[in-house]
Amino acid sequence: MVTPTEARGRDALRAAQLYYMQDLTMDAIAHEMRVSRSSVSRLLQHARDVGLVTISISPPDDARGQMAQRIADRFGIAAHVVPTPARTTEADRLERTALTAARILAERVESSMTVGIAWGSTLSAIARHVPAKDVHDTHIVQMNGAANVRTSGIPYAGEILSRFGTAWSASVHQFPVPALFDDPHTKRAMWRERSVRSVLEIQERVGLFVFGLGSPQADVPSHVYSSDYFDERDRAIIEREGVVGDCATVFYRVDGSSDIAELNARSSGPDLDTVRRIPRRFCVVSSLSKLDALRGALAAGLVTELVVEEALARRLLRVTR
Repeated sequence: MVTPTEARGRDALRAAQLYYMQDLTMDAIAHEMRVSRSSVSRLLQHARDVGLVTISISPPDDARGQMAQRIADRFGIAAHVVPTPARTTEADRLERTALTAARILAERVESSMTVGIAWGSTLSAIARHVPAKDVHDTHIVQMNGAANVRTSGIPYAGEILSRFGTAWSASVHQFPVPALFDDPHTKRAMWRERSVRSVLEIQERVGLFVFGLGSPQADVPSHVYSSDYFDERDRAIIEREGVVGDCATVFYRVDGSSDIAELNARSSGPDLDTVRRIPRRFCVVSSLSKLDALRGALAAGLVTELVVEEALARRLLRVTR
């Protein structure tokens, strides 16, 4: 017996084939399927929402296309430049970039894949827009802890992971440890615990790592810099060591170096050598105030695919000639 969900999926597929492959109008499809025009519109929307239909745009060789190609050539990565109006807020730039990133990301996710997620403001925005996709045996794993002295971090990071898990019907693996340990010896001891080891072993299988870049100078504050993760001593280290950004709470300088033991030996995120061994590393950045964070990530070789807002892309090319 066909369930209502299965029937809707079948009808959505038929409507999509008639509309996108046979170029029938919605009126003609409505007549053929014996439904209303508004029903056809809803079926086509459902087909897009569940991933039966994906839409890609191939722009002409315009300025954004040229910028993306120049970034790709200069840094040896795939690049996507997101258009934004000249006069807009940083929050709007983030939302527009996150929406584009979410749609591209859904194309990258495959069955039997393990996807690593570094929580943060950018990933939170992407998670709100990520479209559904029919994959199986997919796993979502948190790459760094989110706890600090005031919160377990589980509600915040858990909601981000849950949205990805729901969109892709994936198993979700949280990592309930501090973002930064007080003492590196405590971290090493906890890393020997079987419950923690089980998550670390899943992280080792990650084939696609999705991350934004934290920055102490960001106009839209990076979550780790605005939510009680650092004390005064930590902030002094960040300033003294010339930290420009972090990837999953592992900190680096503008030249890509990360030999900052006072912070990184205590971090629960993967060290940058580990990150570089992940085959696909999908980075999303939107704010001009994260220019140095992006330069450092590129210098460190952390990125294989970049989704970047237009004004930031233009500035990046200007300062890295």
